[in-house]
Amino acid sequence: MQHIVIIGGGFAGINLAKSLANNKDFSVTLVDRNNYNFFPPLLYQVATSYLETSSICYPFRRFLRGKKNVTFRMGEFKQLKPTENKVVLSNGELSYDHVVFAVGAETNFFGMENVRQNALPMKTVNDALELRNYFLQRMEQATRTTDPVERDKLLTIVIAGGGPTGVEVSGVLAEMKKKVIPKDYPELSGKGFESHIYLVDGGPKLLAPMSEKSQVDTLNALTKMGVEVKLNSQVKDYKDDIVTFANGDTVATKTLVWAAGVTGSVFEGIPQESYGRGRRLIVDEHNLVSGFSNVYAIGDTCLQSTDKAFPNGHPQVAQVAIQQGKLLAKNFAASVTGKPQKAFRYNDKGTMAIIGWNKAVADIPKPKLHFKGFIAWLMWLFIHLISLINYRNKIRTLYNWTSAYFTRDQTLRMIVRPDGEPPVKG
Repeated sequence: MQHIVIIGGGFAGINLAKSLANNKDFSVTLVDRNNYNFFPPLLYQVATSYLETSSICYPFRRFLRGKKNVTFRMGEFKQLKPTENKVVLSNGELSYDHVVFAVGAETNFFGMENVRQNALPMKTVNDALELRNYFLQRMEQATRTTDPVERDKLLTIVIAGGGPTGVEVSGVLAEMKKKVIPKDYPELSGKGFESHIYLVDGGPKLLAPMSEKSQVDTLNALTKMGVEVKLNSQVKDYKDDIVTFANGDTVATKTLVWAAGVTGSVFEGIPQESYGRGRRLIVDEHNLVSGFSNVYAIGDTCLQSTDKAFPNGHPQVAQVAIQQGKLLAKNFAASVTGKPQKAFRYNDKGTMAIIGWNKAVADIPKPKLHFKGFIAWLMWLFIHLISLINYRNKIRTLYNWTSAYFTRDQTLRMIVRPDGEPPVKG
C-alpha cells in the first residue's frame, strides 16, 4: 500500500483525498494547519456579517469519518526531505511514497511593508473574522467621536483590488451603508456625516479576466450603488491613516482592505529552479513538480503550461483546483494498474461575480454567453450553494441567504474577541 501525504485541505486537497477514499492501494494522510475545511468564495460574507463561520466551515475529522484509508494530521508544513521521502511538520515527521502540495496561495503585498502591517487581508477565516470585528468597532468609534476629520476616516473604507473579492466586498458594504447603517447607527445619519467606499485597482478595468460586458456592467452597477471606483490607481503606501497612490493621490482612511493579489508559497526543501512566475511550482501535464519523481502540486500553488488552451498557466480559481485534485487521484490509481495517465486539461465552466442584492455578472464560455442582473445573481447563488462541502453547510447558508433576501439585513453583527486578544490596528 502506497502512502500519499497531502499538504493542504482546500479545494484541491480535499477533492484529492475524497477521490482516493476507500482505495485499498493507498493510505492517505491529509495535513492542514487548521482542523477544518472552509469555502473561500464566501469569506467576504463572513467578514460583512451575512454568514456565520459555521456556514462555510466543516471539520476535517467529521468529513473523513468512514473513509478508512484516509487520516487527518493537524500541523503546519516546515520542510521537505526528498532524499529521505519525509515531510517535516510543526509537530513531527511523516514518511511518504508520494507527497502532494495543495496549499493554495497567500496574500501578496508586493513588498510594501506598511501595507502588510496596516492593511486587512482576506484569505483565511481568521482574516474574515478580524475584518468583521474591525468594521463593527470602527462604526462604534465613529458614533462616539466629535472630531469630524477623525469621523470621516472611520467612515471611509478603501478596498484595493478590482477582482471578484474586491467587487463583492465593496458591493455588500454599499448596500449596508444604505439599508443597515442608518437603522443600526442613527447617530451617524443626517447632514454632516460623510462616508465613502472606494474600490481601487491598478489596472484599467474591474474583473479583468471576465468579458468586457461583465466589466462594464459591474462598473455601472457599483457606481449607481455609491461605490467610488478608482481605476489605474496603484497603491504605493499606507501609513498614518493615509493611502498613497502611484500618481500622488491620497485617501485618508482608517480601513484599507487588501484584495489586490496573491502569490505562491516557498517550501523549504524544494530548489529555486522548481518555481515559476508568482512563486508557483512548475509542474508537468500530470502535476508532477519539475525536478522530482514523487512530488506533486495542484491548485493555486502550481504553474502548468502544458494545457494548450492555457499556455501561461491556469487561472487561480476553485474549478482548476477541484479538477486537478480529481484527475490526480485517477492518475494515482492508473499508475498502480499500469494504465496510462491522463494529461490535465482544464474544463472552463465559466466565471461569475456577485455585485449586490439581485445584481451579478456571469460569463459562460461554451456557448459564449453573458448574463447580468437577477438571472446571474440566481446562478451565482446556486453554484456557490451546491459547491459547499456538505448538506449541513448548504442548509445553513440557504437559511441565512433566504432571511437576508427578504429582510435586506442580517442579525450576525456581533463583536466577539477572545480575552487578551489585542485591539484592532490603528
